[in-house]
Formats: sequence, C-alpha cells, structure tokens
Amino acid sequence: MTLEEVIKEAKKNGPERKFLESLEISINLKGVDLSNPKNRVNEEIVLPRGRGKDLKVAVFGSEDMKEKAKGSADFIYGAEDLSRFAENKKMFKSLVNQIDFFIAEASLMTSIGKSLGQVLGPRGKVPKPVPPGQDPTSFINSLKKTVRARSRDRRTFHIPVGTRNMSDEDIAANIREVVKRVTGKLEKGSGNIESIYVKTTMGKAVRIREGDMQ
Repeated sequence: MTLEEVIKEAKKNGPERKFLESLEISINLKGVDLSNPKNRVNEEIVLPRGRGKDLKVAVFGSEDMKEKAKGSADFIYGAEDLSRFAENKKMFKSLVNQIDFFIAEASLMTSIGKSLGQVLGPRGKVPKPVPPGQDPTSFINSLKKTVRARSRDRRTFHIPVGTRNMSDEDIAANIREVVKRVTGKLEKGSGNIESIYVKTTMGKAVRIREGDMQ
C-alpha cells in the first residue's frame, strides 16, 4: 500500500463525527533507554502542509511588540500582566490550557520564568524568546503549523499530523516529515522504531509499514 492508501483506510475505520477529527500517528520505540532524558524525543516540527486547524499563540511583549503582533497572535500580554497571572495561578492555568504556544520578548524571559515558570514548564509551554524590536509575525505563523513530538519516558507517543478534511496527500507529506525528524534524533534511526500507526481521533489505528513510506 502507499501511505496515502493507509491514510484513506484510517479515515474509513471510523464514522465521521459532528466535530472535526484530528489524525495522529503513534510511534512505538524499541531499544531506547528512555530513563535517560538525553535519549528522549522532544522535537517541535513544522508540518509542511499545516495542522488543518487553528492553533493559538500568545505573546508577552513591550508595547512595540504587542502592536506588531496584532493580526497574527491570538492573545497579547504585556509585562503588567505577569503579576496578575502570578497572583491567580488557577486562572492562568485555565488560560494556558487554551494556548498552544507562547513567545516572549527576550527581556521578559527572566521575569516570566520566576513568576510563571512553575505553570508553563511542566506543560512544555515555556515561551520562545524573540529579540527586542523584532516583528514576530512570521514566527507566529510558523508556530501555527507546528507539532510537538515528545516521548517523555514512554515507549509509545502520539503526534497530530492533520485533520480529517485535509487531503490524503497533504497528511502523507506531514507524516513523512514527522517520521524523518523523529528517526533523525534516534541513535539507530528507523532501527529504534518498532511500529507506526495512524488513526483518526475516534477511529481504529492502521499500521504504517516501512514500505508504505516510499
């Protein structure tokens, strides 16, 4: 089978739902000592054909950066918001759950780390620094196409690669990019991958075999 045919089968394996389902791949590792953090997969990957849905990006910045981020960022905050969030961690946790990525003007990174790091860090959402004065628009647009591949200490991990309404060809291009990046970080490359499956949110998984990736 081709990869596109595998994706088509995965879409057929579950009836269409009333919400837009995501497609994701599951990667099962072998021969990797995940008790050592150095061996864990922790990559951010820009999907060549996009996520198929809107991701939310928040900006912490000066008045100048906040102005430049209008039109591309979904949430915009300034230094004055840090103490407000620090005083109400419950409210901030709820906000963080709605946001996929944070960026921050470099000069604010230390303050953010001290006041909000204990909320952002465990969720893998520490802001990405942006030099003062830089227009963050292109960075934000790139993040909106980005997925995280994080194994932590688990042999099996999941990575979103698109949505049901995307073409099989676009999803296939995204899967190839993700698998290429993950194998590139493993000591033995594809030799450290036991199996890969693709599925819709509510559907049954279909195995992707090495020959399907061609």
